[in-house]
Amino acid sequence: QEQLVESGGGLVQAGDSLRLSCAASGRTFSSYVMGWLRQAPGKEREFVASINRSAAGLYYADSVKGRFTISRDNAKNTVYLQMNNLKPEDTGVYYCAARDRFGSAWLEKTTAYDYWGQGTQVTVSS
Repeated sequence: QEQLVESGGGLVQAGDSLRLSCAASGRTFSSYVMGWLRQAPGKEREFVASINRSAAGLYYADSVKGRFTISRDNAKNTVYLQMNNLKPEDTGVYYCAARDRFGSAWLEKTTAYDYWGQGTQVTVSS
């Protein structure tokens, strides 16, 4: 069972930046497709960004394109989410997720992922 631990959340003002990190405990991190998803109060969990095993394939939700950057360091078993120009609508709990299966998938869907972190709160004030 893989364990994912997020960090880096906090309370910031609109226009500020944050970098989230997600550390994996297992030895097979490089074989996972990794994703970040978020959930605002009263809303469903939504896709933010994903990165494939080689980091050559990056995919973003339209709402964060040009502001957020996902990256990974397989040597450190860590995936990152750099968030710039944050907006109040970015507020929510951010979850790191790992896909351990091969084959195509709709990475926007929560069902694409096999392991989840506990989440880290990001609050953006106006």
